Amino acid sequence: PATAATQTQELNDLVSAGAAGIMISAVDPKTESSTLAGIAKQTLLLTTDSDAKDSGRVAYIGSSNVLAGNQVGELLKKAMPDGGKCMAFVGLPGADNAKERIQGINDVIKDTKITIVDVRADNIDLPTAKRNVEDTLTAHPEINCMVGIYSYNTPQIYAALKDAGKLGQIKVVGFDGDPVTLGGVKEGSIAGTVVQQPFEWAYQGLKDMAKYIEGDKSWIPENKLMIIPTKIIDQSNVDAYNTEQAGYLK
Repeated sequence: PATAATQTQELNDLVSAGAAGIMISAVDPKTESSTLAGIAKQTLLLTTDSDAKDSGRVAYIGSSNVLAGNQVGELLKKAMPDGGKCMAFVGLPGADNAKERIQGINDVIKDTKITIVDVRADNIDLPTAKRNVEDTLTAHPEINCMVGIYSYNTPQIYAALKDAGKLGQIKVVGFDGDPVTLGGVKEGSIAGTVVQQPFEWAYQGLKDMAKYIEGDKSWIPENKLMIIPTKIIDQSNVDAYNTEQAGYLK
């Protein structure tokens, strides 16, 4: 399970094994900050995906989850110009990436008739993620929009709506480029998704780790944030995106 305790054990194991550098997505920054601070005193620590600002990490390399949330908010506005009631689904609501994505969405839709009614968490358990969608369909018939906050949430929304015969009846937007999500975008049952560039995170992160270990710290921004832009994917560019991603795997 994705818990702070599990990550702490993995981090301690890596330090004990002599890792010269670690890049991590913090599942629970508040709980982990003191542990990560201890790790940062023993080895080079970078964060990615979900930051831990108070950990003493050298830098964060990844998306701005607030800006990614803004882009999902724009997708919602385009998909529902007359407004709507949305349910959001997420794995770990306490993680910075979840909170910041939701904040980014709300910043954009605050002056519209679109609202996020609630956020349902699943602790990164796929059966629970699908069940949360099914329960929403039963208990909240007013919901006409669903937002998948983590990469697997939108595929679970898709599966639950397909089983219920409601694909196309409820607007769906999400984050990340899961094949099911991209397939839904291509067929039109998902309005769009906002994708990150994890290949770029890893590429830049490993290069910068090597520089740091060799004594070069000039690459570290003053705010210690290295933001890799996110992209909106909809029917107009999903084929081009799939082609681009296939190229990375060659």
